[in-house]
Amino acid sequence: MDSIAKADALIEALPYLQAFRGKTFLIKMGGSAMEDPDLVAKVMRDIVFLEVAGINPIVVHGGGKAISAAMAAAGLKAEFVGGFRVTTDEAIDIVSRVLSEEINPGLVRMIRDFGGKAVGIPGNDVFLGERTKATGPDGGKVDIGRVGEVVGCRMAHMDAALGAGIVPVISPLAAELASGRPLNINADLAAAALAKELRVAKLVYLSDVPGLLSDPADPASLIKSVTRAGADALIADGTISGGMIPKIRSAVDALNAGVRKVHFVDGRLPHALLLEIFTDGGIGTEVVR
Repeated sequence: MDSIAKADALIEALPYLQAFRGKTFLIKMGGSAMEDPDLVAKVMRDIVFLEVAGINPIVVHGGGKAISAAMAAAGLKAEFVGGFRVTTDEAIDIVSRVLSEEINPGLVRMIRDFGGKAVGIPGNDVFLGERTKATGPDGGKVDIGRVGEVVGCRMAHMDAALGAGIVPVISPLAAELASGRPLNINADLAAAALAKELRVAKLVYLSDVPGLLSDPADPASLIKSVTRAGADALIADGTISGGMIPKIRSAVDALNAGVRKVHFVDGRLPHALLLEIFTDGGIGTEVVR
């Protein structure tokens, strides 16, 4: 019976494999999905599965806890304002090193170890940015240092990788327009900006939440599917709050720019990516037009 169940799973996946062959998916990895090496390895194997199935995956990764640990080791305190990490000139060097020289090469190695093809691309070779300010507790704007927002994308490295059938793995950094120096970019917003530029078929956020919940205290209250208008209504009535608001707004913005569908998936579950994309029921929340 186990063999039959496995065959049934393959048959269930068949129409999705047929529909998505040749399409581009952008997967953003963050939260707890980045902290357990076994889970990270499973996600990278899923990425290789997508590659072998004829899909063009792109990975944009975070690395918040690793950055905080590296800053602490250097005697720097992690400070956040409005959900953004305060990033001094000293801190940006640590952020750049951890993201582009430690986390990024590690993900690339995993993909290659599983038989896939991947290349690491520092985000500041892709994203162009300008400094931004955060909103403080009193509602005023606060200078948070070398933190930016994406204002454009340079596609040469991306186009070369995708044209060669190689998975681009990108860190959330941007080159400041005024100076060319790195800016720390929120990984969710970086992923959305690139998804908009490419008009990908799917933008998938892998994090440490099951998806959108009608009751944040009840994981069983998962909202399986919501439209752009429905997502706006959930923000207005308070169902979506806190850190989920910028995620949902970036998803709606991506859909408005031509992205076909956005998914929020619990990266703590093994093979969550495949279960969401290649099964009829999925396991997370999809945001559709």
